[in-house]
Amino acid sequence: MIPNVDGHNTEALERAILEAKADKTRPTLICCKTTIGMGSPNKAGTHDVHGAPLGADEIAAARAHIGWNHPPFEIPADVYAAWNGKPRGEVFETNWNRRFETYQTAFPAEAAEFKRRMAGELPADWAAKSATAIAEIAAKAENIATRKASQNAIGAFAPLLPELIGGSADLAGSNLTLWKGSKGVSKNEGGNYLYYGVREFGMTAIANGLSLHGGLIPYTATFLVFSDYARNAIRMAALMKQRQIMVYTHDSIGLGEDGPTHQPVEHVSSLRIIPNVDVWRTADATETAVAWAAAIERQDGPSVLALSRQNLPTITAGIGTDTIRRGGYVLADAANAKAVLIATGSEVKLALDAQKALADAGIAVRVVSMPNANAFDRQDKDYRESVLPRGIPRVAVEAGVSSFWFKYVGLEGSVIGIDRFGESAPAGKLFEFFGFTVDNVVATVKRVI
Repeated sequence: MIPNVDGHNTEALERAILEAKADKTRPTLICCKTTIGMGSPNKAGTHDVHGAPLGADEIAAARAHIGWNHPPFEIPADVYAAWNGKPRGEVFETNWNRRFETYQTAFPAEAAEFKRRMAGELPADWAAKSATAIAEIAAKAENIATRKASQNAIGAFAPLLPELIGGSADLAGSNLTLWKGSKGVSKNEGGNYLYYGVREFGMTAIANGLSLHGGLIPYTATFLVFSDYARNAIRMAALMKQRQIMVYTHDSIGLGEDGPTHQPVEHVSSLRIIPNVDVWRTADATETAVAWAAAIERQDGPSVLALSRQNLPTITAGIGTDTIRRGGYVLADAANAKAVLIATGSEVKLALDAQKALADAGIAVRVVSMPNANAFDRQDKDYRESVLPRGIPRVAVEAGVSSFWFKYVGLEGSVIGIDRFGESAPAGKLFEFFGFTVDNVVATVKRVI
């Protein structure tokens, strides 16, 4: 630690930085002492300079106090020259370009690969090979947790993408973000997986930096409830439109006995409303693989994958990849449907079971799976209305807060959700306790038709 550095003295700052750089064995904390509003003769050291302009009189006084006699927006020649990095930067850039030209001549294939990655482009065979991988996952029709389906998708896609770099906030074994080719980055060796420790914000911020640098596609992971700790960095990823994939597992009350502190009832909805964020809450292995492919391909913002702890059955047999990519689609239709059931994630199977029970009672309903409401909202009006026709009552089913879903069901529809914190009990008991049952879905549909 270097204490008591005058934060207003550039020479003192430079000395401290050089001292820190000289220590090659450990990080250094430089503690700078500063005065808020330094230079303002009447307001320095007070809260008055924190959130309000100085005002014309105090600006004039500050100019006199520090001896600044130049008009607004005029940069003195000596100051400009001292801070102008363009000539030096041009030398560096010219030298680098010359070196790269030499490298490109000697190693054309490697140079082309470098340029591809830095441009953010996917390999030429990505579309074909990723489609094959998704088809193979769909053919297996495994009844597994979507966190496990995510791991399978990583295992299928990562060998195609040497630029993919993962990591987890000390939960790799639970998030299932390791694959057989994972290699931890260490002090002495490179790799493709970062063990961040329990630092969700730092993890997400570092991944933002990796994405901004270019040439890498980062993915991060923690429990969905811990996304709260990363919120500022998630927002910055969205604001900067950076390609980052955030794997958030244990996505609902299905987490079970860990109780309400770990049951993220509000998190999926809160993430959906952040501009530029795509949130996928998938219902089976195929939807999960499609979500991964879409997140990898997306270059204008981050993607969140909200994944289950508990096993989920296959529900997408016969559904095409392009259909799932649209974010919301008709999963199971019925002639002369009297209502539409909209569901996500683990609740899609419940909607299908309720559809059957309603059919047995002579009531036809359509089931819509909506793994990515953000993507669905980007579809054209005709497509959206083909999925959610006007004039047909709608019921949304999701194990989370209900308010988000009224944009789809309207005031005349209904939402089966959770508008309180959870409880500690086995997952099955919790779903029953909170009304995620066929009987409750059936009764709700009957009330709205």
